[in-house]
Amino acid sequence: MTSAAVEVAARLVPRFAARAAQYDETGSFPADDFADLRAAGLFGLMVPERLGGMGSGFAGYARVAYELARGNGATALVFNMHASVTGALAGVPDVMVEALGVPDSFYAARDRVLSGAAEGRWYAVAMSERGVGSRLSQLSTSYTHLPDGGWQIKGSKTFCSGAGNSDAYLVAARSTADPSLVSQFLVPAGTDGLTVEPTWNALGMRATSSHDLHIDVTVPEDALVGGVEGLAVLVAQLMPHWMVASYAAVYVGVAQAAIDAAVEHVRARKLGGLASVRSRIGRADAAVAAAKLVVDEAARRVDEAPGEEDTNRWVWRAKLLAGTTAAEVAASLLEAAGTSATRRGHPLERLFRDARCGSLQPATSDVCADWLGVAALGGDPENDGSAPRW
Repeated sequence: MTSAAVEVAARLVPRFAARAAQYDETGSFPADDFADLRAAGLFGLMVPERLGGMGSGFAGYARVAYELARGNGATALVFNMHASVTGALAGVPDVMVEALGVPDSFYAARDRVLSGAAEGRWYAVAMSERGVGSRLSQLSTSYTHLPDGGWQIKGSKTFCSGAGNSDAYLVAARSTADPSLVSQFLVPAGTDGLTVEPTWNALGMRATSSHDLHIDVTVPEDALVGGVEGLAVLVAQLMPHWMVASYAAVYVGVAQAAIDAAVEHVRARKLGGLASVRSRIGRADAAVAAAKLVVDEAARRVDEAPGEEDTNRWVWRAKLLAGTTAAEVAASLLEAAGTSATRRGHPLERLFRDARCGSLQPATSDVCADWLGVAALGGDPENDGSAPRW
């Protein structure tokens, strides 16, 4: 099924690319791209076949995300958020569920969410907050367990990709009763008390519609993902690929799109006779191929040995290399293409801005490098350092 999904994604690339400039210019959500994703069944990419999905693993996701990003990085980035919800739910091993003490009701609740994705529902992630980013342990959004059952959640989120367009939001919040507990809730988009504030006007990835989301809602008991409080930080540590390396595949795709756009520009302007231009394209080709190999290796290891120490090193390597490679390649190719490629509306100008966001996307390149450095020195990269990873 994975090969078929990759082929479907590859066929969408020209459509996404043709629309990308307009979505970027207006900063509007790529609704037509998401209609194509729904029609293609890709919202069910990570959903098991028994529930009507494609049954992909993390490696399959990485290949699909890479293709989608070659068409429009913003679309691929929002799709990544949906895949991180469905992929984490579908991919959590039963032995981990049992070890965490998750109740039997988890399985039925999980299957409802995954079946919804296979039927065309898609989920956004409401995690980041101003001043703390995506560090779960520092969140101010709170939740309270109500005496008669259910949960009250209050707070504000930023960088909520796809805000105002998704079918539900995965909301991370801290317990008022025990602030050490950080949990996640799936909140339907139509819930009273959800308000989208249109704040997104950024350098790159403008079409992600990553607006602020204000939350003052009451949700039923089964909205708690996993059925147990306090799982959010632990799952992030045990399954870092969805918090870290899932972004990597997107930015390697953006970097490849920059090469494709540069080649087209150089051919049209007949600049291929310049050795300096050829050299930059050649170096970009090698750098992107190397980064893609690291992402593919990380994804393979995630499917074969999730959560293992060596697997996690590859996960952090993948994010670090993807972010830095995308930014460096796009900058070099823009310089090779010349001033005409810096005009607004030129593909390389947009890709330069999108690629620059890769190192800033959590975990940032500095955080990734620090994690790897601590590990190389024999420390505990999850806990050693001046600030919590999550």
